[in-house]
Amino acid sequence: MTHIKFFRRNGFYYGFEETGHTGYGESGDDVLCAALSAMTMLIINTIEISYASDVDYQIDDGATRISVKALAALPEYSEDEKTQYAISGLFQGYFFQLNDLTEEYYDFLEVEEVEE
Repeated sequence: MTHIKFFRRNGFYYGFEETGHTGYGESGDDVLCAALSAMTMLIINTIEISYASDVDYQIDDGATRISVKALAALPEYSEDEKTQYAISGLFQGYFFQLNDLTEEYYDFLEVEEVEE
């Protein structure tokens, strides 16, 4: 099972951590895992390229752990409100997308949010 924990502060989503294999399919042929990977890379690339903001991410294939944080989503780290809302909105959109996926893949995917 893949567990995804979203980080939120004062209503702003600013990152997430994914751990574990979904186990939905064989390694290398797991469509759920591929979907999660694609969505994660879309978020990283969008923050870095489209919003020209720093994103701290670590991918540890051996430990099956991915951590993604973009502090520019938080008011205390960025003065540009449009960037804050855009980046936070990306993370929030991913959160809601994954919650929709848990309806069908509840044995393979778990999502939570943590208010810090």
